[in-house]
Amino acid sequence: MLEQYLPLFLMIAVGFVFGLTNILIAEFVGPRKNKSKEKLSVYECGMEPIKTARERFSVKFYLVAMLFILFDIEIVFMYPWAIQFQELGMIGLTAMALFMVLLFAGYIYVLKKGGLEWQ
Repeated sequence: MLEQYLPLFLMIAVGFVFGLTNILIAEFVGPRKNKSKEKLSVYECGMEPIKTARERFSVKFYLVAMLFILFDIEIVFMYPWAIQFQELGMIGLTAMALFMVLLFAGYIYVLKKGGLEWQ
């Protein structure tokens, strides 16, 4: 029964040896890193950073990103509809009209709530 698993064990062993071999070759043949102070210094647009990297961001950034993804995905649903427009007929047209009305209502809701305002 174990002989049925022999190809699987052989493939795992070959993969392990291949990965280990590549790591060892890269260690011995690869370029050496220069650990000088200039190389290890922080570089950000040519200026020393003033604040910490762990600074908190405003929720508005995440809200705008989520809204972009939401509306972008909704627009992607229109592409298959446009491809099959003639085959869908009037039912497809009314379904897309309802979809557009709901999408526009969501956009108006976001505008009224101030989701796209930065101030």
